[in-house]
Amino acid sequence: MDKNNRTKFTIILVILFGVGLFYFGTDGFRVYTAESARMYELQQNKPSIPNVILQDSQERTYTFDQFADKKYVFITFMYTNCGTVCPQLELNMRDVYKQIPQKYFDKDIAFLSISFDPSRDNPEVLSKYRTYFESDGDTWRMARVNDPDELDNLLETLGVIVIPDDYGNFQHNSAFYFISKNGNLLEIMDFTKIDEAATTVLTYLDKEARD
Repeated sequence: MDKNNRTKFTIILVILFGVGLFYFGTDGFRVYTAESARMYELQQNKPSIPNVILQDSQERTYTFDQFADKKYVFITFMYTNCGTVCPQLELNMRDVYKQIPQKYFDKDIAFLSISFDPSRDNPEVLSKYRTYFESDGDTWRMARVNDPDELDNLLETLGVIVIPDDYGNFQHNSAFYFISKNGNLLEIMDFTKIDEAATTVLTYLDKEARD
């Protein structure tokens, strides 16, 4: 093998080795950013949701297991002072909500927006905020988790990153979280893909109805 061919062969080997490392390091190219890696890991592990205590816009207090063995739960995480992604997140949630037939809200599914700013997002604030998105406060509830340790545990379980700044705002990631009736994560969905999220939810609901 002459020098030029050896050089080409070496380059090819290096490229193949690099591709191989990337393939196995990203689980078959499925993971290539920190956020997608986090979402993929959660999707595979399907963690159980901590039984946190919620207080909603109607001042009702209950634990998350109120939904256990009863309803799927479609969740977002937000805070009402957010002027960037949260309003769009909740508008998109509204559009998913509107695609779910009313019959399923009786016993099969609940929508839940959880604030990670409980000191400011009290029931009165949440009650006003929900009206901007046509949340009825019942089939779609807005609530807070008052206990900081419970809130941190919930956020960590679902890979929600919340970083406060010096101005009362937060840097955070956003997604739709779909929880099974037994309280485990089923799906993490891109909150910008409204129709896709609605289709995913309806697939689960329709399958259970047939079964």
